Amino acid sequence: MKVLGIDPGLAATGLALVNGTSTQVFGYSFGTITTPPESPLTDRLIHIYDRIREVAEAERPDLMVVEDIFSLGKYPKSGITLGKVTGAILVAGRHGRIPVREVAVREVKKILTGNGAADKNQLERAVRQRLGREEAIRPSHASDAMALALIGLYRGDHYLRNGLDRIS
Repeated sequence: MKVLGIDPGLAATGLALVNGTSTQVFGYSFGTITTPPESPLTDRLIHIYDRIREVAEAERPDLMVVEDIFSLGKYPKSGITLGKVTGAILVAGRHGRIPVREVAVREVKKILTGNGAADKNQLERAVRQRLGREEAIRPSHASDAMALALIGLYRGDHYLRNGLDRIS
């Protein structure tokens, strides 16, 4: 199974692709999509959409796992912006006919570290351990995307059995 994990962000969206089974990783890659802050919002969203479509068409993943939207009470506008970015990503997945699943970050952290409140460093270390990788995965958006891709690999059969494009 090939899974594309995506950590949405307007300035930097993390991408990770993992290939394997529910118990073994055969290969992986990761990166980020960046957008310049001086560009209009719509241009930035189109850039993210286009890049996701390019990766989806080139790699043909079996499943796309996207971090679910969250909002911090202190920064409600950030949550709204994140929702716009996630919308562009979900549409890109749908246009590529890729089953899409949104997963809450707390669920990802709990599965990979055993602690739903783990910090970014703990999550990144857990991801590296599962990949057998010594080098840090940077930037953190790429590491978070890899965590989502691993969850998709581990739970992909369950997600796919429960319906395409089912979004929790």
